[in-house]
Amino acid sequence: MHITTENILLIGSLLLLISILAGKTSYKFGVPTLILFLLVGILAGSEGIGEIHFNDPQIAQFIGIVSLNFILFSGGLDTSWKSIKPVVWHGVSLSTLGVLLTALSVGVFVWFITDFTIYEGLLLGAIVSSTDAAAVFSILRSKNIALKTNLRPTLELESGSNDPMAYFLTIAFLGLVVNQDKSIYSIIPLFLQQILIGAALGFLFGKLSKKLINRIKLDFEGLYPVLVIALMFITFSATNFLGGNGFLAVYLSAVYLGNHDIIHKRTIMKMFDGLAWLMQIVLFLTLGLLVYPSHVLPVVGIGIFVSVFLILIARPISVFISLMFFKMKMRRRFYISWVGLRGAVPIVFATYPLLAGIEKADMIFNIVFFVSLSSVLVQGTSLSLIAKWLHVALPEKAKPKSPVDTFLNDGAKSFIREIVITENNHSVGKAIVDLKFPRKAIIAMISRNDKFITPNGATEIEPNDMLIILTEDQDTLKEVYKCLNLNMQEEEDELI
Repeated sequence: MHITTENILLIGSLLLLISILAGKTSYKFGVPTLILFLLVGILAGSEGIGEIHFNDPQIAQFIGIVSLNFILFSGGLDTSWKSIKPVVWHGVSLSTLGVLLTALSVGVFVWFITDFTIYEGLLLGAIVSSTDAAAVFSILRSKNIALKTNLRPTLELESGSNDPMAYFLTIAFLGLVVNQDKSIYSIIPLFLQQILIGAALGFLFGKLSKKLINRIKLDFEGLYPVLVIALMFITFSATNFLGGNGFLAVYLSAVYLGNHDIIHKRTIMKMFDGLAWLMQIVLFLTLGLLVYPSHVLPVVGIGIFVSVFLILIARPISVFISLMFFKMKMRRRFYISWVGLRGAVPIVFATYPLLAGIEKADMIFNIVFFVSLSSVLVQGTSLSLIAKWLHVALPEKAKPKSPVDTFLNDGAKSFIREIVITENNHSVGKAIVDLKFPRKAIIAMISRNDKFITPNGATEIEPNDMLIILTEDQDTLKEVYKCLNLNMQEEEDELI
């Protein structure tokens, strides 16, 4: 079947529906959802029952880049600085030194067991060097795996931030394969340029995006997520244009936005969560359509060797060396090394050699596809089991409650206060988003002129407004009074 303008929407929607239904039942059999999405694409492909002929690496790469923007941005929005602050250097070490060591070790191994040149081996190693954010985020969150200490934020920080390093290494080693007269030392200035410009522009665009979102006054709430999507792509494309790493900039700008107050933040985060899932499905379906299973079979032998070396040797070595500077129990290091899931990102990066037209591009693509598939199947299906074996999983009763659970179920810690704003209060005329309200407190309602209104971040405080405040605990309530520049004791006395 050939994709045409007339049938593309029907085929696409049917594939989406099948993928969602397959994903709903996948965990009954212990199979990660992303594998089901990939298999649906393969079955619908040219060698499957759907016989959809799709052989355009350029379109697949474009879909991959767009999808990765949404996946990384959504992951960044969900990243709490408070949770990652204790492990930020762990994550940085894993996402830079760890990725480099993985790429080098796999590259040398491939060069040793195959007829690949050293640069071709390093290129393959670079492509499979990063853990996949989509795979890690979706499996950890959908399985609700609760891990001890700071393991989970470490894993999510690593998977969300290591794609830029893998992307840089892929582009750098691809350049060395194409121009073999260049020295390997020539990639050092490129690395510094990509990382420094990417990081600087990521924070810069994050700050500018926050100011624009909070100051622009749009007539419809639904336009705010659209605005953020535009800002996300501007961040990526502008950073790439200026020579920086666009993926790094997108992730850092999202982390900045996610940890600051912005208008309609909840709506934006929910929207991006849904879009990230959509992009994961579209990405895996596209890559499933792109692959020819008959082309993968001849490289299964090499693929098994590379997969075993990557999972059991390269990844553990890179993790142990990257974390040697930090205090951490051995079993936790072992678990981090096991959660080295490869997913769609390596397959997307494997399209770069295809478009460059290098000699072994097809072989590299098929080996990478097999390695990614085996990684998610072997490691993705065993995360819960390995966590129990290594005693790094929390027991069910010890799992941390969500803020909603805590608020609703722990009545002793729920506080409701009515606070009247006087005419001379400093908050008058300010939007709620500018008040820097405590995260554990919300303004549930405002009584104004004998009417109740439901506020949002853009709502401005007016004189004589009665704010109905919900907080989790007494300390948060004190922060609310401090934020509003009110004396809590005086207010309490007036109530009495």
